[in-house]
Amino acid sequence: MIKKILTFAFLHKFLAAFYILILSGGFYYGYKYFYGGAVQTRYVTAKAEKGTLIVSVSGSGQVAVSDQVDVKSKVSGDVVYIGVKNGNFLEKGALIARIDSADAERTIRDAEISLESAKLSFEKFKLANSQEKITADLKKAYDDGFNSVSNTFLDLPGVMLGLQRVLFDSNLSASQQNYNFYADSVKTYDERANKYRDDAYNSYQAARKAYDQAFAEYKSASRFSEDAVVEELISKAYDTTKSIAEAVKNANDLIQFYQDKLTERGVKPNAFSVTHIASLNTYTGQTNSHLSNLLSILQTVKNSKNAFINIDLDLKSQEISLQQRKTALSDAKEKLADYFIRAPIDGVATNVAVKNGNSASAGTAIATIIARQKIAEILLNEVDVAKVKIGEKTNLTFDAVAGLTITGEIAEVDVLGAVSQGVVSYGVKIAFDTQDDRIKPGMSVSVAIITGVKQDVLTVPNAAIKSEGTQTYIEVLENGAPVKKEVAEGLSSDTITEITDGINEGDEVITQTITQTAAQAQTPQVGGLRIPGITGGGGGGGAPKR
Repeated sequence: MIKKILTFAFLHKFLAAFYILILSGGFYYGYKYFYGGAVQTRYVTAKAEKGTLIVSVSGSGQVAVSDQVDVKSKVSGDVVYIGVKNGNFLEKGALIARIDSADAERTIRDAEISLESAKLSFEKFKLANSQEKITADLKKAYDDGFNSVSNTFLDLPGVMLGLQRVLFDSNLSASQQNYNFYADSVKTYDERANKYRDDAYNSYQAARKAYDQAFAEYKSASRFSEDAVVEELISKAYDTTKSIAEAVKNANDLIQFYQDKLTERGVKPNAFSVTHIASLNTYTGQTNSHLSNLLSILQTVKNSKNAFINIDLDLKSQEISLQQRKTALSDAKEKLADYFIRAPIDGVATNVAVKNGNSASAGTAIATIIARQKIAEILLNEVDVAKVKIGEKTNLTFDAVAGLTITGEIAEVDVLGAVSQGVVSYGVKIAFDTQDDRIKPGMSVSVAIITGVKQDVLTVPNAAIKSEGTQTYIEVLENGAPVKKEVAEGLSSDTITEITDGINEGDEVITQTITQTAAQAQTPQVGGLRIPGITGGGGGGGAPKR
């Protein structure tokens, strides 16, 4: 019987395999129905711990040289010396080539002769133009000016006293000062009387203030005072006298207005008004005389100073001419330096393009100097470039040199970004702190720019940070169960985040939650017969589902 079954199974092996699969599946789903409903939850955790948090921005680019200069001739001529070959290292200032400089040397000799001629002319001018007479004239003008100031201040006290009495005595009415009496007597006839009164009063007060200040300065000075002090004193005396003359005029206008208005109405003016007008006319003559003298002496001082200045200007013109000759000689010598072509930077010479005897034109490239200092040139997007600044430290690695890491520093950040396919990028140049001959221009470089470092801060893996609305929280495993705790974040790197509040050092934070049914956790083994001709097991154990 068994033999028949085996013979049937062998002859109908595909049909037998089908029946076996049906039976195995039924057994599996039955088991899952009765035993697979329970759910198991596992947690992947990490410790909240204190440490150093390094925040960085990453980028990649190529190695370049910090400087590359095409050395060109500034002059034309025959090359009479070439002192470098391709691959030679040159220090800054080293002689690369020399152009025939005979014409430049001739120009220097001509400039030297011209300079000597200018020196002789300058000495002759100084001998022929003595300043002693002009200095003496200017000194006399200051002396005459002080005499004029003295004469002015001999008369001004009397003028000020007389003017004060004319305006502020009570000769015309025991109850009024004169200036008020004059105005009040005729203001009913013409309201302008008030303006004449106010002008007389205000101009007197201004004159009094100017007089008191100028007179005080005059008393503190002497004819031995510095020239600038004397000149200022003359100017002050002139301004003060002009102010007093204006006050005398306004007082005269007030009294004359008073007399005119009364005369128009057939009323005889007070006799004191005639006396006052006579006094004011005397003061007018005195002030006008002093104004004329002071103005004349001011002009004399100005003319003497101008003469003195003109001599100085002529002397300065000679000095300028002499300096021009010196400059011409200096320029000729600098021009001579252009015939000696030197290395502008430290570096390696390449593309040496001339030989002895070749003709070189201005602008001809003689050689190229490549600096040994290398840099990294990378591109950052607009988000990352806002986080970096010049001077920040970097770590650099190179695909071509395994295991090599060097440090660098940001030397330059583009101010203007470049747009490509709607993406804005900014170029960043990084100077190497050390040079390694294995690093060649054009090599790929990866850069980590350190934008922030915090030490002894509480950190958790980024996977532990969760959010819900505006709330940021972390689940902490306590007694085998997760507890949600709201936290405050600080700096964050690609892998960890600083936590400033909400959890403590040593807390076990949940970074991943894995949920499985019992059936997923352990699938039963299904036994079966191995049928000849059918590959694979009849029901192997499955891996747990995630």
